[in-house]
Amino acid sequence: MNDINYLWDTPSDVALRLADKIKNIRKRKKITQKELAGRSNVSYATLRKFEKTGQISLESFIKLVMELGCIQEINNLFTEPVYNSIEEVINAKK
Repeated sequence: MNDINYLWDTPSDVALRLADKIKNIRKRKKITQKELAGRSNVSYATLRKFEKTGQISLESFIKLVMELGCIQEINNLFTEPVYNSIEEVINAKK
């Protein structure tokens, strides 16, 4: 998808998209919510709420991602600079 499609996203839209991705990975790996909760040390209620609403603490989100074997994707966030203007390029060189 093109980044422009996300231009008008709200934080809730992004959170729900992340929750859906985590849920899909969990299901692909044939792990139940209870199993993932136990293995990641995130409460079952927190995981259920996250998959339904997208709401979760950053620490709990990271625990889930680590347990699902996707931590490298988190570690790779923001590693490649995205410049929106020549001014940002110049400022990065300072």
